[in-house]
Amino acid sequence: MVNQKIVNRLLQNLEGYIRDLKSADDITYEKYMNDIRSQRFVERTLQIAIECCFDISHHIISDEGFRSPKSYAESFTVLAENGIIPMESVREYQMMAQFRNKIVHYYEKIEPEQVFVIFQKRLGTLEGFVRQVREWAENANH
Repeated sequence: MVNQKIVNRLLQNLEGYIRDLKSADDITYEKYMNDIRSQRFVERTLQIAIECCFDISHHIISDEGFRSPKSYAESFTVLAENGIIPMESVREYQMMAQFRNKIVHYYEKIEPEQVFVIFQKRLGTLEGFVRQVREWAENANH
C-alpha cells in the first residue's frame, strides 16, 4: 500500500521545480545561450525534476509490489502496466529519462538548443505526470 504522504510530498517537490522553471521567464534564448548560470539553472532543475519523477515511480512500484523495472525509463512502463499512467504517455516519459541520462552522463555533448526547447516547450510533460499520478492516488483504494 502506497504511503500517500510520501507521494504527496514528492509531487509537491516536483510541482515546485516546475514552478521554478516556469518563473524563469527572464531566460530568453539569447540569455540562455550566453549565460552559463542560466544554462546550469535550467539543466540542473530539469534534472532534479525528472529524478523526482523516478523517485515517485519507484516509491509506487515498491509499495504496490509491482515488478521491478530494469531501468529508470522502464519504470514508466511498469506504472502504465498497472494503470497509474496511460500507456500512450510512456514514450514521452521515457524520452524524458533519456534526456536526464544525457545531462548526467554525457554533459559534454549537451546541445544547448535542445535543452532550451525542452525548457520552453516540454514542461507540460512533467505537469502531465503530476496530474496522472495525483488522479491515480485520489482514486486508489488505499
